[in-house]
Amino acid sequence: MAHLRDMRTSTTTKKCASLRVSKKVGSAKAAPRGAVVGRVGERHNLGQLYIYRMLKGQLSCRSAVRLGRQIHSSCPQVQRSNRLPGHLQNFCGCREDNRSSLLSLGVSRKMSTKFGLAKRLVGTEKNIWVDISKMAVAHNATNLGQGFPDFMAPDHVVQSIKDAVADTNPSVHQYARSSGLPRLVQTLSKLYTPHLGRAVDPMTEVLVSVGAYGALYCCIQGLVNPGDEVIIIEPFFDCYQPMVTVAGGIPVFVPLRPTKEGEVTSSADWKLDSAELASKFNSKTKLIIFNTPNNPLGKVFSLEEMTEIADLCKKHDVVCISDEVYEWMTYGENVKHIKIATLPGMWDRTITIGSAGKTFSVTGWKLGWSLGPASLINCAQVVHQNCTYTAPTPIQEAVARGLELEISRVGTPESYLTSLAQELLPKRDNLAHVLAGLGMKPVVPDGGYFMMADYSNIDVDLPDTDEAKDFRFVEWLIKNKKLAVIPPTAFYSAEHKHLGENYIRFCFIKVRMVNHL
Repeated sequence: MAHLRDMRTSTTTKKCASLRVSKKVGSAKAAPRGAVVGRVGERHNLGQLYIYRMLKGQLSCRSAVRLGRQIHSSCPQVQRSNRLPGHLQNFCGCREDNRSSLLSLGVSRKMSTKFGLAKRLVGTEKNIWVDISKMAVAHNATNLGQGFPDFMAPDHVVQSIKDAVADTNPSVHQYARSSGLPRLVQTLSKLYTPHLGRAVDPMTEVLVSVGAYGALYCCIQGLVNPGDEVIIIEPFFDCYQPMVTVAGGIPVFVPLRPTKEGEVTSSADWKLDSAELASKFNSKTKLIIFNTPNNPLGKVFSLEEMTEIADLCKKHDVVCISDEVYEWMTYGENVKHIKIATLPGMWDRTITIGSAGKTFSVTGWKLGWSLGPASLINCAQVVHQNCTYTAPTPIQEAVARGLELEISRVGTPESYLTSLAQELLPKRDNLAHVLAGLGMKPVVPDGGYFMMADYSNIDVDLPDTDEAKDFRFVEWLIKNKKLAVIPPTAFYSAEHKHLGENYIRFCFIKVRMVNHL
C-alpha cells in the first residue's frame, strides 16, 4: 500500500522503451523487435501508472491486470528482479474478491477525508518531551532535562511493589474500585487530613487516576464547557493548554515576571502583577490552574500570593485546580508549602492534585490522585470511569503500603517525605554554583527539582530558523556538548514566549548530573 500512496510523486510519465502507452487511455503495444530494453525501474513505474490510472477511473481493472502481466512476461529483468510483483503483480495475482477490496481500500485512502486527526486535537500535535528525548538519544546526550530520577526508590517502596505482585490474594491482581482501591484512598485520607485541616472522606472526596496527568485530564474535561475561559499561570506545565483546548475551553494566560536582576536570583523574585491577574477574571472564567511548587520555575507561592488568587476565585465564583505534585520538595526553613484549599472559603472550590511518582521517585508507576469536595470530584470521576476506568491494582496496593509506613514515620529522620528534599538541597546549590561558573545566571528554586538558568551571556552562533531561540540553543547543546535540557518557551503561550527564550531548564534530581557538569 505504500506504493499506492506514493504514486503521485513517482516518475510514471516516462515512456518505457519496450512498452509504449498510446494516446488512447488503456491501450498499449509491445515494442518492436530490436528495440532497446527499458530499465527495470521504468517498467516498475509504468506498472504504478496503470494502478494509478485504474484508481482514477481512467483504466479498467481488467486492463490494468492484462497490461501488468504483459510487462511481467515481456521482460526477463523484471522477472528476475521481482520488483514488479511488489505492487502491481501482487494486485494482478490475487483473487477477484480480494482485488476489489484492495482497490476500494486504495481509493478510500487516497480520496477520503475521514482518516485525519480530529479537529479538536489540531494544534496539540507537538510535544517537547518527545522531541528532546528523541534528539538526546540520537546524539547520545546526557538527559538533564526530563523530570525523573536516575536512582532507585526507597527500599520500602520497592519492597511494597514486590510484595503486591507476589500477593496470593486474587483481588490484588484484578480490577480495583474505579475511584481508587479502598486501602489507598483510606491511606490518602489519613495522610492529607492533617494537612488540609479537615476530614477527607475517602469514598467521595478522593479519586485515584493514571498519573497526575490523568487527574488533570479528568478534572479539566469534567468541568470545562465549550467557551469557558481557563486562567493559566505562566510558566505552566505544557499539558495544561492542550487539555483546556481539547475540552473546548479558552486558555487565558497571565505570566509570572522576574522582578530582580543579578548573577543569581531566586524563584521567589518572579511575581504576578496584581492588576494584570485581576483583569483576567470575568463572568466567563470557569477555572484557574495553579501550580505550586511551580514547574519549571520552582516558585513556591506565598500565603499573600495565594490569598490574592483565592479572593479573586471567590469574587468571580471560579474553581481552582491546584497542581501540587512537588508538595514535599521545598527548601529552607522560611519556605513552606501551603495548600490553597486550606484558605477560608476555598475547600468547596478547589481540587488538589498529587502524585505517587513524584512523592516516591517512581514516575514510571504513573499513579496520581485528586482531592476535593464530592461535587467536584464527581465531575472528574465521570470522565475517569469512561476513560481509563481504574488504575493498576498492584501499583495502588504498593503505594498504599508505602504511604502507610510513611505516615508512621512522620516527624522522624526516616521519613522519605522530608528526607528527599534534604538530599536534593545540596544538589540544587551545587548546580547553581556550577552554572554561575559557566557564565549562566541561575534562578534558584524554592521547591521542586528544576532550575532555570539565563544563558544569554554565552556567545554561540545559532542557526536562523523559525524555532524559538532557547530551542535552538538546546539543540546546539545536545549536538555539540552531549547535554540535553529543556527549552522553557514550551511552558509559555505564544504571546509570552519572549519571557522564557533566554533560559534553559535543568533537572537536578539526577546522580550523574554532578559527574557530567
